[in-house]
Amino acid sequence: MAALDAIRQDVIATAARPLDQAITLPPAAYTDEAHFALEREAVLKSGWLCLAHVSQLKTAGSYLALDLFDEPLLVVRDKAGEIRVLSRVCAHRAMDIMPDAPASGKVGLLVCPYHRWVYNLDGSLRGCSQMQHAASFDKRDWPLASFRSEVWHGFVFVNFDGQAEPLEQQYADFARAIAPWQVAEMEIAIDMAWDCPFNWKVMIENWMESYHHIGAHSKTLNLSMPGEATWSEPEHPHFIQAHLPYTDKLRGELAAAAAGGDKVPGFAPVPGLSDEQAHEWGLFVGHPCFMFLTTHDRVLWYRLLPVAADRCTLLTTTLVSKAAMAAADFEASLTSETEMLRAFHCEDMVVNAGVQRGLKSAKAVRGRLSHLEEPVWLIQRHLAARLQGRHPARASRAPYFGPRAAKAAE
Repeated sequence: MAALDAIRQDVIATAARPLDQAITLPPAAYTDEAHFALEREAVLKSGWLCLAHVSQLKTAGSYLALDLFDEPLLVVRDKAGEIRVLSRVCAHRAMDIMPDAPASGKVGLLVCPYHRWVYNLDGSLRGCSQMQHAASFDKRDWPLASFRSEVWHGFVFVNFDGQAEPLEQQYADFARAIAPWQVAEMEIAIDMAWDCPFNWKVMIENWMESYHHIGAHSKTLNLSMPGEATWSEPEHPHFIQAHLPYTDKLRGELAAAAAGGDKVPGFAPVPGLSDEQAHEWGLFVGHPCFMFLTTHDRVLWYRLLPVAADRCTLLTTTLVSKAAMAAADFEASLTSETEMLRAFHCEDMVVNAGVQRGLKSAKAVRGRLSHLEEPVWLIQRHLAARLQGRHPARASRAPYFGPRAAKAAE
């Protein structure tokens, strides 16, 4: 317990440093199983975790089956159209009711294969043979357990401890920032599953900082969104937002395409975006680990499921508008964009796995952070706050860096 508390106190002390003195967290924060168990309760299960998008659950009986924190979960649309997060644990003898089912599919009823107890899609018990001699037995008393869930802008979230404030409140500013994309009306066009041999924080730190474009993505993303041009919004209690502006070259190509010139690779542009929104990648992480990205023609969402101190699973998805899917060149764009996404995803997988190996080394040091790694510092501050049972405070200042910071300094 003393060793665990020492890690916790180190995380809190590290996060208290100002940005220009920021360093990395202690390696044990990424490798120690006891610390992961602490984060699981204090950070992850106390927050909202994203499991699905409504486009994966279009009709009654559509489901996703997944396991998280030793809980067999079922995300399902019932016959009334409501999306629920149910336990797959049978109320009879604790059998997983879908032990061999595909990860996604469609069902009419939920049937436990052990003793054939049958449940409706809303989790209520429909039938159970040979229970007539059980005294005072009432089917209404034996539904599948459910977890607190909400649908926010088309995404299905679960809160394990049942205490998080509603997403409508937590993510109100987040919702305003992404409103033009109408992501609830989009559909998943590309998805890729990854088994990741690294800590969940390694993933979200890599996701949010674009300093590594200079290295890991030097031949891909850095050509259109140079790492040195990126900047972050001031601290928010419930999410982080960063800006990755396009190069002048790419801006010119997009303008020429809009005027009838050669098409830029990608999908049909999202209408109604501001000039800034249409010419950058907008990076977000909704605490604790909702990874979301906006561009001029799509949205990316990464479903991150922490498993252990050195492992997580990831589903990387691309969502596009129905208009984009109806375009004549959609299939060709889908093929080329899938390959592009796989290329930079693989670059990230290599560096993330390499970071985890390095963190286990006796020679690992506490590195200094660049100003371009401000999102990593903000992640630290969120973690430290949650380990103290609170949320970070909202910053009342201009950004430290970027065009808005420069304007404020004039």
